[in-house]
Amino acid sequence: MWQLDYPWMLWLLPLPWFGYRYLPAYREARSAVRVPFFAAMSRAVGAAPRQAGSRDNRWQLVLNCLVWALLLLATARPVWVEKPIEHQQPVRDLMLAIDISQSMQTTDFSDANGQKINRLDAVKQVVHGFIERRKDDRLGLILFGSGAYPQAPLTLDHASLSLLLDDSGIGMAGPNTALGDAIGLSLKLLEQAREPQKVLILLTDGNDTSSAIAPLRAAQMAAAKGVVIHTIGIGDPNAEGEAKVNLGVLQQIASSTGGRYFRAEDRNALDQVYATLDRITPHQVKTLSHQPKRELFHWPLGAALGLLALYHLLAALVPRLSQPRQRQEA
Repeated sequence: MWQLDYPWMLWLLPLPWFGYRYLPAYREARSAVRVPFFAAMSRAVGAAPRQAGSRDNRWQLVLNCLVWALLLLATARPVWVEKPIEHQQPVRDLMLAIDISQSMQTTDFSDANGQKINRLDAVKQVVHGFIERRKDDRLGLILFGSGAYPQAPLTLDHASLSLLLDDSGIGMAGPNTALGDAIGLSLKLLEQAREPQKVLILLTDGNDTSSAIAPLRAAQMAAAKGVVIHTIGIGDPNAEGEAKVNLGVLQQIASSTGGRYFRAEDRNALDQVYATLDRITPHQVKTLSHQPKRELFHWPLGAALGLLALYHLLAALVPRLSQPRQRQEA
């Protein structure tokens, strides 16, 4: 559809009428010879005297009004508004930090067929389903063991993210658990995010033993930056050494950042954890709409200029065309 960006300009349409109605006619002083018998001389030659000007020229009045209306229409800036173009943009960035230390090799989980699988394989299967449901979110992946490493930055390319998750293996990042370093690296990657809502999902089955920064200190930094951390503990709190998961630390990390703590003891519990995360971090898509506009002011402007050019062209040609006829009649 079309619209006028400055429709108030049309209020000036009656302005020429006020000028024509109330302003005096323009008169130009010229040298002339005054004769007392001008009227008799005019009757003798069969001509009637008349005043010069445009008040009696109806065609010129119509032309002037039409040109004025076209110029005002061009000044009002007519535009053709196209159909809105919508662009979907995620409003939430999710970072997944997954423990791939040696203790993730423990086979105490079961797959959908009831076969025993290790903890990392169980996590991969559940995380794949979680990624598929987060189509509108930007997701990133961090793997950590003795150190933390970025596997994938925040991206909407979830297919590549799933492939990188499949390529991860136990012990690739070392046998120990650097929980605090994983949080610190996540904060660095989330600093590049443009969206205000930033979430880290931290999954581990061990105790922090090799971080350069304490996990609770890293959690305080996350809270200061507005990053929410959800923690998932899948280890055995009664185990010894690296295999023992510190549930208390995970709870403190989650509570200090406004997140939630989960305990996943088997595959079903892990499924429920990610289902809960899918509910508390719902899909939120910001739709940006833009309506392109095409300028149309050149059409009324061109019409006004064309009418003026045509009128002056005819005004110049008509007298010349009538001269030969008058000579032939004479």
